[in-house]
Amino acid sequence: MNIMKKISILLIEDNRLLREGISAMLKKQSDMNVIASFGNGENILKATEKHKPHIILLDLGLRSQSSLQIVKLIKKQFSVTKIIVMDLVPLQTDVLEFVQAGVSGFILKGANIAEFYKTIRSVFQGDQVLPSHLTGSLFSQIVENALQASEPSLIVESVRMTKRERQIIELIADGFANKEIAQKLNLSTFTIKSHVHNILDKLALHSHIQVANYAHISESYKTASDTTSLISQ
Repeated sequence: MNIMKKISILLIEDNRLLREGISAMLKKQSDMNVIASFGNGENILKATEKHKPHIILLDLGLRSQSSLQIVKLIKKQFSVTKIIVMDLVPLQTDVLEFVQAGVSGFILKGANIAEFYKTIRSVFQGDQVLPSHLTGSLFSQIVENALQASEPSLIVESVRMTKRERQIIELIADGFANKEIAQKLNLSTFTIKSHVHNILDKLALHSHIQVANYAHISESYKTASDTTSLISQ
């Protein structure tokens, strides 16, 4: 195959062993070409401008820099370049933030080699690839709605919440524990736990921290919760 037709890849991974291993794997593929690899994102803009890669493979958990900010910078200056982020198991809120920033795909570091190659080829062809554990879930629908939404508040409206559940989400986002929320709303702790369980189930989340992250995805959350037509408590 002509090298000009290969998928050109720029790799950003701060673990040297992983970086060298991934590079070696990709270089064995006849349709892929690793044009450069770095341990951090410091030189990524210069490298992207110089090499104009089709795809950037980016470690989501870079220790020295914010991967999300790197994504935003790349997409602002090189909108055509596609980005795939790699992580062990990204939180749902991380997935949403990175998709909004312009990421096209995710590769879990526990993925097998076939999945790894397939994701790169699919993204190169224009597809969006979510982590497999989210595919078909409620959260994948939220991400799709977010991609199509013209206003950030529509992300919030994509999940139907009762007025009480919205109150509890806002209090969780403010850092209150179940017992404190119960006192503020004059309800039993058991009732609050039940509401929190329903919230986690609806959002496909697992903890207070993830709910708080969800609530902070958009600054318009509280405005949306005040103006959106709500279901009865």
